[in-house]
Amino acid sequence: MSIALIYAINKGYQVHPDAFAFLKSLDCDVEKIIKTIVDAKNKFKKKSPILIEDIKNAISGDVNRTIDDPTLTNMNSNPKSDSNLENYKIIFDPTYKINSENDKDFVKLFDSRYRKSLKILSIRSESRQIRKIKQIKDLRNKSRYGSLDNDNEKGKAVESVFLAGLIMSKRNRKNDVELVIDDATGSIPVVCKTRDLIKEASSLVLDQMLMLEISLSKRNSNDFVIKDIIFPDIPEHVAPKSGTESYVALISDLHVGSKYFMEKEFNDFLSWLSSDDEIVRRIKYVCIAGDIVDGIGIYPNQDKELVEMNMNKQLSCAASLLQKIPKRMHVFLIPGNHDPGRRALPQTALTNLRDFQPLENFSIIGNPSVVELNKVKLLMFHGQSLDDVIATVPGLSYSKPVEAMKILLKSRHLSPIYGNRTPIAPESEDMLVIEDVPDIFHAGHVHMTEVGRYKGTLIVNSGAWQRQTRFQQTMGITPTPGICILVNLGNLQSFKKDFN
Repeated sequence: MSIALIYAINKGYQVHPDAFAFLKSLDCDVEKIIKTIVDAKNKFKKKSPILIEDIKNAISGDVNRTIDDPTLTNMNSNPKSDSNLENYKIIFDPTYKINSENDKDFVKLFDSRYRKSLKILSIRSESRQIRKIKQIKDLRNKSRYGSLDNDNEKGKAVESVFLAGLIMSKRNRKNDVELVIDDATGSIPVVCKTRDLIKEASSLVLDQMLMLEISLSKRNSNDFVIKDIIFPDIPEHVAPKSGTESYVALISDLHVGSKYFMEKEFNDFLSWLSSDDEIVRRIKYVCIAGDIVDGIGIYPNQDKELVEMNMNKQLSCAASLLQKIPKRMHVFLIPGNHDPGRRALPQTALTNLRDFQPLENFSIIGNPSVVELNKVKLLMFHGQSLDDVIATVPGLSYSKPVEAMKILLKSRHLSPIYGNRTPIAPESEDMLVIEDVPDIFHAGHVHMTEVGRYKGTLIVNSGAWQRQTRFQQTMGITPTPGICILVNLGNLQSFKKDFN
């Protein structure tokens, strides 16, 4: 039921209270009914609320009659403005792509990662020379290397070949770095020997995709020596501008229910959103990157740090705060690892938000999601995998999350490392591959506010609204909470609004 309502709201449709009560009384596939009605309304371009008559006609198979009858559809107008409906859209939300529990396979997950990443690499000219690992091993065993399909001259020795695969292991040796690369035909050890390549290898993380040029010229050596490392990476690009000076406010990690939640400062932020400030008048969107509540049982002895021990009451309190956001601003909300629901990535949209259902200006979507705001593409990700990246790559720290977020963009994957602190569900499709190049990459989780840029993409970690916890003290982490990041969609310039 909740998923069906969220689906309707995310598509821009409200459910009339009478229709909502009627849906609750039905003993059938409510989600299918809602999708049928939404498809029909989209077909006839009717942005009217879902009524009882719509539901009855969907059940009877005559849904188009109500949709096309102006005497019925014009009874109530959509509370959202037409301009907002036209200026944003949800490009990707994993909620409706996640498979059932009995159809999951890690082999399919990594096969999907490989195929999607290979497609991204295919725009590189070198990709036409990629060989399977089994074929490369066969070449090593030959005295001459003239049997490749693309060789024009028989008998010509092949100096190097290209391969593409996932990093299975990384080992620092005395004078070099050894990687084990895997594709569908097998695995192969390869070695970085030059100073530049060894330095580049230090930022590599396990399970990420790479394309490598390796040397075949040293026949007496047992090592496949790397000549070049090519990442999927995002291209240099100029992000589109919206053409109008409208703003998006980026926040995350409220942790409502924690005794460290900065309620006063957050209320100051909400009061500011309702003010007549010149900047506020231009804010059209608010994006919240997860951890709306502190949750229950997330870490040992968490109960000692809670002021509210009931999850539903935490959510109700969060809803009462967020409903203060002016209705003219559209809010996009994704879950984090403290919020209710499944912990593994990707996460479905929060479905047990009864207190959020009346919030007509909310799109409650999954983690990660991609939205388009006035032609600007924004990738929302809570950021759980930053823990693993920061712990793995030398030189990274929680105080500089943008550098870790750059590695995710370079890898074209939001959580490349499997088996560490970030749980990843064995879906048949890897929905964490960054297929669309974002203009803005927004995350939270680490409670550190920082803004940077990488190849035309604005990178924002929006910090938190929770003071330093005891756990953070033991880890030596000093958060920078109580700050909202504002981005002008007209020129992608950002600035901080501090409520401390």
